[in-house]
Amino acid sequence: MEYKHIHIIYFSPTHTSAKIAYAIAEGLGGDVLLESDMTYEALAEEVEIHSDELTIVAAPVYGGRVAETAMERLRAFQAHQAPVVPVVVYGNRDYEDALKELSDTLAEAGFIPVSAGAFIGEHSYSRKDMPIAAGRPDGIDLEIATNFGRTIRKKLELVDELSDLKPLEVKGNFPYKVKGPSKPQAPVTDEDLCTQCEYCLDVCPVSAISIADDRMFSDPTVCIKCCACVKECPEGARTFDTPYTAMLHKNFNARREPELFV
Repeated sequence: MEYKHIHIIYFSPTHTSAKIAYAIAEGLGGDVLLESDMTYEALAEEVEIHSDELTIVAAPVYGGRVAETAMERLRAFQAHQAPVVPVVVYGNRDYEDALKELSDTLAEAGFIPVSAGAFIGEHSYSRKDMPIAAGRPDGIDLEIATNFGRTIRKKLELVDELSDLKPLEVKGNFPYKVKGPSKPQAPVTDEDLCTQCEYCLDVCPVSAISIADDRMFSDPTVCIKCCACVKECPEGARTFDTPYTAMLHKNFNARREPELFV
């Protein structure tokens, strides 16, 4: 089977999931590249994915599960027995049940998972003095992703129907990992550095940032701790302090490699 329409769907506050999705799409080839960016808002209408589209769905891992905001926004997509490549991106600790959760969710929405992957991206909590997978995905990761796309393309070219493929099995457990309660917390602003350019408002995927009394305010009850505002602030005026940064830097600084399920 040959697919000329490649559709990438991603939730990517710090751009890591998007980079991996595009690299896989490069390897898949195709004549038409479609994009659905779920990062900044939920889609207003349901989107139907047809069987002639090969779709890549990429999302970050939070605490061993797919980011909740991504899962909510994925509900807008329904497929008609369309092939899909579920991809999760995690910050070098572990992706636990996230890939299985994403694969199962897409199958319930009418997709047929044909291959899947877990890639590494710079952790949201990574800082210059305590890096956690800093700079990833790097060139090696993107090359692996592109070659992964080529492998998927060759796999599909060998069959006439998706039903000829064996059901895809990925790592993970069901019931999925139960996440503990999350303490409401949000990045803070150094007012001496902040120029109120409002760029942080634009990059926040859940609209948790506002201006109040001529100061930047982040609502900790809304913030999902993606730290896009921290990484994107042109003045370096945003910081997010949590003891988890030191723990992750100490215990999970050894390089991990992508895991692929073909």
